[in-house]
Amino acid sequence: MNQNWKGPLRLGAVLFGLYLAVHYWERLSALAALALGAALPLALGSVIAYAVNILMSMYEGWYFPQSQNQTVIKSRRPVCLLLSYASLIALVVLIVRMILPELIQSVTLLLQELVPLLQRLSVTINENQNQLAGLFASDGTVDWQELAAKTVNFLLAGLGGVMGSLVSLVSAAVSTAFTAIVSVIFSIYLLLGKEKLSRQCALVLKTYLKPGWYSRLIYFLEMLHNCFRRFVVGQCTEAVILGLLCMGGMLLFQFPYASMVGALIGFTALIPVAGAYIGAGVGAFMIFTVSPIKALLFLVFISVLQQLEGNLIYPKVVGSSIGLPGIWVLAAVTIGGGVLGVGGMLLAVPLAATFYQILRDDVARRNA
Repeated sequence: MNQNWKGPLRLGAVLFGLYLAVHYWERLSALAALALGAALPLALGSVIAYAVNILMSMYEGWYFPQSQNQTVIKSRRPVCLLLSYASLIALVVLIVRMILPELIQSVTLLLQELVPLLQRLSVTINENQNQLAGLFASDGTVDWQELAAKTVNFLLAGLGGVMGSLVSLVSAAVSTAFTAIVSVIFSIYLLLGKEKLSRQCALVLKTYLKPGWYSRLIYFLEMLHNCFRRFVVGQCTEAVILGLLCMGGMLLFQFPYASMVGALIGFTALIPVAGAYIGAGVGAFMIFTVSPIKALLFLVFISVLQQLEGNLIYPKVVGSSIGLPGIWVLAAVTIGGGVLGVGGMLLAVPLAATFYQILRDDVARRNA
């Protein structure tokens, strides 16, 4: 009798849950958004830990892997973790040192060109003072009281806007810094205790899932992890290739700021397909301060290079690293970018590779 009631009870609970979700959708969505905002530092920390773990695992394979010394074994995780974060920080500092000085130089050149332009504008205004007579009264005098009142009101309104923007900027900066600090600390805790955390999660899943469901879930998670790890490695390899190709092409065509723009485009190319265009915009601005014609030619060059990279290099490098044919890499990037933007591009390729591998294994098993 109890078995006969289980099916209807489950169906009734699902229908009641759907009714609550539809009826209280706005409140539930607001509550979910609040929960996601509160958990954002932890989510970012998990992403950071996953990325750093790839580098840390590589260092652990190099750090006296055959040693049985307890001191070496106990120090392996902290030392490799420290080396991983130090490597990432050193990479960021290197890229900033390559980009920032030349960026400051280009802005300085732009400001140097701006000063003569303002001087010529001042001369033009002085030569056309007769056209400004409307600012004065008909008898040639100025209503200084009205002018002063308008000036004070304008300055006060502008000051209020500036102060409001400044407060918002400071608040956003503090919030971002707090989120970053908490995320890094959480990632360190995850990496230091990843084996223990993995055992605990496995124990919970074994306790509450049937053996068949547990084995399927573990198989899916292992496949997903392998695809994501290979995707990250392939994406970094592709970014280095694109940066070197861009630098080489700029040197060949004698564009200015070749090393800086190549490093910038290689860094932004970590965002699939569209990332290089972000770096290209900054690079075109910097080249524009030297030569507008070369800036236009650079945009043509980077557009051609990006088409070659997106349709030939990217599917081959990233697709081969994750075992996904190039046509499906291109399809996944296109669909993921259209649905979720940049985040969709980052998630679509490894997810597509995971489902492709699972489908291929299942077809091979069924036809064996």
